[in-house]
Amino acid sequence: MTSRAVALRRTVERYAPVLLAVVVAAGVWGAATGSLGVRSPLPGVLVLAVAVLAGWAAATVRARRWPLFVTAAVTWLLLAAWPVVAVASWQAGLRLRDRRRLAGFLAGAALVAVAGVVIGVVVGGERRLTTATPANALAMFAWTVLFPLVVGLWVRARRDTLAALRDRAERLEREQEARAERVRAEERARIAREMHDVVAHRVSLMVVHAGALEVTATDPATVDTATLIRSTGRQALTDLREVLGVLRQPTPAGEPATTAAAGLAGVADLVRESRAVGLRVDRQDEGTPRPVSATAGRTVYRVVQEALTNVRKHAPDADTTVRLRYLPGGLEISVRTGPSAGGPARPGADGRPAGGAALPGADGGLAGGAALPGAGLGLIGLRERVELLGGRLEAGPRDGGFLVRALIPVEEAT
Repeated sequence: MTSRAVALRRTVERYAPVLLAVVVAAGVWGAATGSLGVRSPLPGVLVLAVAVLAGWAAATVRARRWPLFVTAAVTWLLLAAWPVVAVASWQAGLRLRDRRRLAGFLAGAALVAVAGVVIGVVVGGERRLTTATPANALAMFAWTVLFPLVVGLWVRARRDTLAALRDRAERLEREQEARAERVRAEERARIAREMHDVVAHRVSLMVVHAGALEVTATDPATVDTATLIRSTGRQALTDLREVLGVLRQPTPAGEPATTAAAGLAGVADLVRESRAVGLRVDRQDEGTPRPVSATAGRTVYRVVQEALTNVRKHAPDADTTVRLRYLPGGLEISVRTGPSAGGPARPGADGRPAGGAALPGADGGLAGGAALPGAGLGLIGLRERVELLGGRLEAGPRDGGFLVRALIPVEEAT
């Protein structure tokens, strides 16, 4: 339903009592003056008072029904005015749900009709001809009582049916949403179990072996490498536990709790870890730093993490700049790599890259020949993550290097 139709419906419902009162009062006046019925010999002031009373009774039928029924009986007996009788019969069919009350209304209407026939015979003239002859009396009773009553019953039945269908549709929708939520919860729990059983187990073994190597190794470079592997593995386990917690039990707001390690504060750790493995990484901040929402902070962290991971895979010898720009309406993150300014990564005293870790070659493989696994979906996932926040991400070659830049509209965290 369009907004214009909704507005029109609300206007009609708001002014419906007033409109009904005007129509009933005008109908009674027209019937009593001969325009719509038998002309009454009563004074015009009395006719006007009865018409106004009938309009008031019709306007208040939503709160009280008996004034309209009483007014309809008095008006028919006094003025032979049929409009208020038709409205009363329609409202009876619309609002009387008890069969005994409905039967009582019909019995009362029949008594009033009989009394009207007697009055018509006594008065005589045009009123007797119109309302007191058997054929006319039956026809008037059918058209002013039975027909409006049937219309009211039909309208009420239609409303009840539509309300029942609406309730059923809403109930089915709620049940469907509940079933879908249960399925999603079960799937999240299954994924969490699989990740815990497979990934967490293997990362834990890696951390244990790295710790053992750190204790038993005698070569300083090997000790440094084992220390780095152990700390990285522990951080990976921390991140994995956070992801598993999100899968098992999402927060009410639908947003996972963001730790400092996965927010803006974690960017410094990413830069430090990259430098530790021998990358030449420079960080630049522009603008006035300010707190941002948890989701925005997590997205910034993931952008920098994925970009630096790609640098380690494909361009370990290149100079890299991580830049965060605080804009009035957002936050811009860029990770730019340029041509290698000094050839291979600066070696340590033993000829290995600074920090002791083996670096990937230009083709993505490690110096020792082991390949770093990757599905090639990192940038695609980043773009989807950024676009969900209403931002945009661009990634591609730039000035002989590679640029990953994301612009995220952010609001200050409350």
